[in-house]
Order: sequence, then structure tokens, then C-alpha cells
Amino acid sequence: MSHTESAHTHDDSHDGHTHDHGGHDHGGGSTSSRKLAAVSLINVVGFLVELAGGLAFGSVALISDAVHMLFDALAYVMAFAASYVAEHYGEDERWSYGLHRLEPFAAFLNGLLLLPMVAFILWESSQRFLEPVAIGTGPTIAIAFGGLLVNIGSVYVLHGDAMSLNEKGAFYHLLGDAGGSVAVIVSVLAIELTGIRIIDPITAALIAVVVAWSAATVLRGSGEIFFLKTPLEIDEIRSHIRDIEGVTAVDDFHAWQICSQITVATIHVETDIETMIEAESVTRRVHDELAGHGVDHATVELSPHYDDRDIHLDTHCH
Repeated sequence: MSHTESAHTHDDSHDGHTHDHGGHDHGGGSTSSRKLAAVSLINVVGFLVELAGGLAFGSVALISDAVHMLFDALAYVMAFAASYVAEHYGEDERWSYGLHRLEPFAAFLNGLLLLPMVAFILWESSQRFLEPVAIGTGPTIAIAFGGLLVNIGSVYVLHGDAMSLNEKGAFYHLLGDAGGSVAVIVSVLAIELTGIRIIDPITAALIAVVVAWSAATVLRGSGEIFFLKTPLEIDEIRSHIRDIEGVTAVDDFHAWQICSQITVATIHVETDIETMIEAESVTRRVHDELAGHGVDHATVELSPHYDDRDIHLDTHCH
């Protein structure tokens, strides 16, 4: 294969898989939006009930769980809005991959929203630790149990084999909420049995720790996408591609994510093949290998072997 036959190809339709640079419907986008909308509504109702109960019966742990649920509801609304906009707008050529970057952006904001909630819960806990108050045991347990049912129902709605980043963020929030509801129930029972009222603010502080963990998880996941951390095992894929007949070297390989459901990769491959038919075969096999590792959009560049590889790569700005 001569230098002039170097193949640079972007494959958007191979083995029956078609990728649209605008819409990017990667399986169940509308379903994701409906799930997030349903969870948002459920959690708004749960927040109102828990807040009213916490204020009426004096449980700061219940109030903290209610605030947690409120921020989660806001997070789900933002996630729903991002998902809806990404599905319905940004389909013209000005947006190469649509508006799917809204997904990690919304997830990052959701993580940030959790941080002031942690501060609020810790403040309220410290105040109740200094001045414990009586708690209405029966009503508080009943409301906390209702909150637990809300969380379990929301987890059931969201759970699936492949969740988007926003769905994962909501899922972690809900697990934290469920744990918070259980903690409220246990703490109220413990107070009833022991008479030690500071158990309530201690429980609220523990809920704050769970919330902080949720925030860190969401911020880390969205940050990895924003800062283009590769989601693939690069060395493993390089090894597999080198094993393809006709490939002599893999010089340049980059992979990143537009959102949690769209992975993009570019790769430069050196080859010793001689004909365009062979070039097409190698390109197809490289695409298949990348697709097998979850790459949705790949740009594959083929070139002959260069004696001075560094000069060639510098010329091509790799």
C-alpha cells in the first residue's frame, strides 16, 4: 500500500449499527426521561410529607431526611430537563453530538447541590445536640416508613441493566434516602427505649455523611467525563488491535465520552497491507474491535509503516 493510499475513515454505519450525529438515540432515551420525571414527582410528595412530620413532631433526623429528599427531587428535575433537551434539540450540524453534554453537566450540578444540604443537616444536628427536644414517636416512625416506601418505589422505577449517568446519580441518591429513612426509624425506636434524645441529631449527622458520599460519587463520575478520562482499557484494546492481520503498530489512540451513553475514539494504525481491499478489511476489523469494547463512534486512520515514526506523528500533530 503506497503513502497516497493511506486510509482515513470515520465509520458511522457498520454491521447494521447506524449512529446519527444529531439525535443520538442510544436506547431508551425517552424511557430515561419518563423514569426521571416519575421519580421527581414521587420525591416532591415525599418531601412535603416528611418535612411537615419533622416540624410537627420535632425530629431533626426526619427533617434532614426531608431536605435530602427535596434536593434529590430538584436533582431529578434537572436530570429530566437535561435528558429531555438532549433528546429533542441540538439535532442540526452545529452540534456534532447533539446536546448530550448536558447530562454530565446536570449530574455535576446535582452533586454540588448536595454539599449545602450536608452543611444544613450538620448545623441542625449540632443545635439539637446542644438542646435535645421531645419527639413524637408513633407519627415520626409512620412518616419515616412512608418515606422509605417512596424511596423503594423510586429505586424500582429507576433500576435497570444500563442506567445513564443521571439515572445512576438518582439511584445513589435514592439509596442514601432509603438508608436515611431506616436510620430515622431505628433512632426513634432507640430514643423510645433508652430515653437518650441526642440519638436523633447523631443519626442526622450520619445521614449527612451518606449525603456527602453521594455527592462525591456523582461529582467524580461527571468530572471524569468533563475532563475526558478514558472509559476504556487502552492497553488491552491496543494489544487486540495489534493482533489483527495486517496491523504492524498502533501509534495514537484516544477515547473519551460525550455523555455516559456515547463513547468516542480516534486511532492511528500502521499497516503493511498493499491494496485498498485489504485496507477496508483492516479498517472494518478495527471498528469491530472498538465496537466490542463499547465505542459508539470511531475514527480510524490507516497508514503504511514509517521508518521515522516520531517525525510522522509530529507532522500530524499527534
